Amino acid sequence: MELKRRNRVNAEFSMASMTDIIFLLLIFFMITSSAISQSAIDVKLPKAEAANPSVQDPATVTIQEDGKYFVNDKEIPKQDLENYLVNTLKDDTNPAFTIRADENTRHKDVVFVMGIAETHHYNLAIATTQTDGN
Repeated sequence: MELKRRNRVNAEFSMASMTDIIFLLLIFFMITSSAISQSAIDVKLPKAEAANPSVQDPATVTIQEDGKYFVNDKEIPKQDLENYLVNTLKDDTNPAFTIRADENTRHKDVVFVMGIAETHHYNLAIATTQTDGN
């Protein structure tokens, strides 16, 4: 007696499962790539067009060329600067301060203050002078 197979092998390949995997990978990479922060320190530079800004930050950190730090024209030692800024800005709903650094100030002195802003999630602005458009 000869038995015939009921199921024949189909030579076609279904792409449905492969398409599902590709779409899942695409969604995964889109979600994870948007979660990566491009810049660790968010710096807001003031616009040069505004000659007289109407909003004044509660604190201004001035850095001299020799590395001395001043908060609102009061000299603060480097080791006390972070605590002083935290105490100054603790009551603000949107804490922010401005860095005014001499053009010859060492980069590490400015980065030190920017690190304090990043650690405590303070908004930050860097003061500049308006240049002539010549």
